[in-house]
Amino acid sequence: MKEPEQLNALALAYMGDAVLETYVRYRLIASGQVRPNKLHKIATNYVSAKAQAKVLHLFFDRGVLSEEEKAVALRGRNAKSGTIPKNTDHSTYRYSTAFEALIGYLYLVENNERLDELVEQAFKIIEGKEGENGSTT
Repeated sequence: MKEPEQLNALALAYMGDAVLETYVRYRLIASGQVRPNKLHKIATNYVSAKAQAKVLHLFFDRGVLSEEEKAVALRGRNAKSGTIPKNTDHSTYRYSTAFEALIGYLYLVENNERLDELVEQAFKIIEGKEGENGSTT
């Protein structure tokens, strides 16, 4: 396999999509959610393009990401995807792809501590459980 830094941004996003899905499924099952159709419905709140784009925008706005992480996310955002899903707009989809590319990159470089940290912050944002000052810790 190529070094993660050399991988196409869409390949990173492909990996990131699967990694994020695993985190979401684990979180839901660990919280006691076990009915399959309910699991799927709740999971879509976490993996929707809109939610992922919101998370990445907040990460950029709050200076959460390192320069390296920003560069990976921007590569993902600028990647030319063949198609855009009907249920989202072009900008939202690009930022969602950027978030997934970042997750995929962190997974492939085995930076699990940082991956866990960013996914946990993302979950807090999506769940609306941030502190009043905007912190996610």
